[in-house]
Amino acid sequence: MTRPRRALKKIPTFRTEDEERDFWADADSTEYVDWSKARSVRFPHLRPTSTAISVRLPATLLTELKILANEQDVPYQSLLKIYLSERIAVERRRKRARAEG
Repeated sequence: MTRPRRALKKIPTFRTEDEERDFWADADSTEYVDWSKARSVRFPHLRPTSTAISVRLPATLLTELKILANEQDVPYQSLLKIYLSERIAVERRRKRARAEG
C-alpha cells in the first residue's frame, strides 16, 4: 500500500547565501523537494576547492614522506593528499561492510 503524497512546501527566496545556508541547516529538505525524482549529475570540469590547514608531524615522518614523494617524482603535499584519500576510502568501505553485515 503506497502512502499518499503530501504537498511540498515552497522554497523561500533568499537574499544571501548565508540566509539560505541558515535555512537549510534546520529545514527538512524532504518537505521541500521530491527526492524520488532526483538524478545523479556529474560535473567533470569542476575543481574542488582547497583549504590550507596546519598539521604537526614528527620531523622523521615528514622526511619519510618527502623521500617517498621524491622517489615518485611528485610534490610531498600531493602524495600526502593521495594517501589521505586512499585511507578515507578504505575506512568508508570498512564502515559500509560493518553496516551491511
